[in-house]
Amino acid sequence: MIPRALTIAGSDSGGGAGIQQDLKTFQAHGVWGMSAITAVTVQNTIGVSGFVELPADTVAAQIEAVASDIGVDAAKTGMLANAAIVEAVAGAVRDAEIDRLVVDPVFISKHGDPLLRSDAVDALRSQILPLALIVTPNAHEAAELAGASVKTRADQVESARAILALGPRAVLVKGGHVDGREAVDVLATADGVVEIAGPRIDSPNTHGTGCMLSAGIAACLAKGMHLEAAVRESKLFVTGAIEHSLAIGKGIGPVNPSWRLEAGE
Repeated sequence: MIPRALTIAGSDSGGGAGIQQDLKTFQAHGVWGMSAITAVTVQNTIGVSGFVELPADTVAAQIEAVASDIGVDAAKTGMLANAAIVEAVAGAVRDAEIDRLVVDPVFISKHGDPLLRSDAVDALRSQILPLALIVTPNAHEAAELAGASVKTRADQVESARAILALGPRAVLVKGGHVDGREAVDVLATADGVVEIAGPRIDSPNTHGTGCMLSAGIAACLAKGMHLEAAVRESKLFVTGAIEHSLAIGKGIGPVNPSWRLEAGE
């Protein structure tokens, strides 16, 4: 049976992030993708001009519908929008017994537009993080979750340990926004800390990197890969997608989920 992965996130009308990027990434990894949409954004490469949340019970019902029929080998969360949706998703994930959950704690868009209402941050910490196999914050999101700034490698390590204490089994603090010659992500588990380095690609088109990384990890987990191997494979995939990013639109273009197909790999 083909591996099955579920994305629980918002819709990006520009196609570069959110549900759309997740499904493209699942497909690129040979995984059957399913979705539970939390919000519909009005978005393009220039920014997010608005969004409308779906009713929380409708979000939960989407998760129950696919889990009870098709099954879920791994899932990821992205934009959860508000506290009611966070609580509904947490309940639905527990009810469906989804063990391999990747949490991308989306606070703001690549353009700096808020995607999580202030009332949802505490709910995210207390209800979603303890369900996660892995949480994948960038430096800004790690600072919000850990309560301290993240500007250096040492800050990445400390914030990862602080977030790990909130209940997830692993934390990956991404290094794309941390200074350094390489982009170094810090993976923390109960067994210790591992640094995963990759080249820093100079590209203006990086829309969707966080969605792609978390979706890639979920896809690899759905295929049965161990966690660290899934993280390393997804980071390699994202690096290639940035190298082959697309100059689409007038703003920040998207990373390219089809790069391996186009490169004949």
